[in-house]
Amino acid sequence: MKRKKKLESTVKIRFQDCDPFNHLNNAAYFNYLINAREDQIIDAYDLDVYRHGQQTGKSWVVSSHKIAYIKPAQLMEKVHITSQLIHFGEKHLLVEMSMWNITKSELKATLWSSFVYFDIRKATIAIHSPELMNIFKDVVLPLEIYDFDNRINELKGLTS
Repeated sequence: MKRKKKLESTVKIRFQDCDPFNHLNNAAYFNYLINAREDQIIDAYDLDVYRHGQQTGKSWVVSSHKIAYIKPAQLMEKVHITSQLIHFGEKHLLVEMSMWNITKSELKATLWSSFVYFDIRKATIAIHSPELMNIFKDVVLPLEIYDFDNRINELKGLTS
């Protein structure tokens, strides 16, 4: 079975997440992007990180974020969110998530999130199972250069 590598969904920007200028608050971008990714991987890969954590005692924790805010998302605007696994190892994942306008012609923000696989019961870093590694090998969409600023320029070039 061929799995999709780039996942996509749409969401509407809500009032409670906006600042006085009716722009999406900078901290709220994280929630929109991470929540979209969680929903997307459930739909595309049947991988529910919460169910996985309950069943295995292991899950992913954020080790770092890099975000670029390009254009503001507006109150009640429908936005398109893409996400993809760009790198993985036996203990970590690097995921890229981007927010676009609904037609995908204007980049609003891009987030790189690094995750570490963690054994909650032992409070130590864990190693991905062979089953997880097979999923990651199947869906990874690697980049040629892993420089965040260069990647932002590349993505912005897609909207020109």
